[in-house]
Amino acid sequence: MKRKSNFIFILLFSLVFNSCENPPAYEKSYAFSKNQWKQNVKPIFTVAIKDTSKEYDFVLTIRTTTDYKYSNLWMYWNTKTPDGQKAREPFEVKIAQPDGSWIGKKTGTIVENALYFKRRKMPLKGKYIFTLEQGITNSSIDEILDVSLLVQEVKNTKQ
Repeated sequence: MKRKSNFIFILLFSLVFNSCENPPAYEKSYAFSKNQWKQNVKPIFTVAIKDTSKEYDFVLTIRTTTDYKYSNLWMYWNTKTPDGQKAREPFEVKIAQPDGSWIGKKTGTIVENALYFKRRKMPLKGKYIFTLEQGITNSSIDEILDVSLLVQEVKNTKQ
């Protein structure tokens, strides 16, 4: 009986260990107080890039409630590179269809929308600072739960 339980333990351990083979290079969430994204609140994500020869997938996830009253969300993505260069890019996250149906994944009263920036090469080693700003004219946006950034190293599929 002891050998059988050891075998099961080793099997389970190896399955868990192998499933964690490619951990994210970076993962962080920012939760908004009282589900409000105020104009003066600017979530910051600091990503350390160690290898410029690799490609990375960036996934930006926004979670709202089903009480969110707009069909989209405009944001600014600010980037500061390791050598101090800055860029500011506007982008739109589509939240709902014109008929009011949700575009993202809906679970209960939460709607999750993800933007994928695939296979990005970072030109410099070091810390990249990404800052998000909400891009509407209101002083705050209600029913925004959180925003997350995941950076994953792209696995080389050549064999």
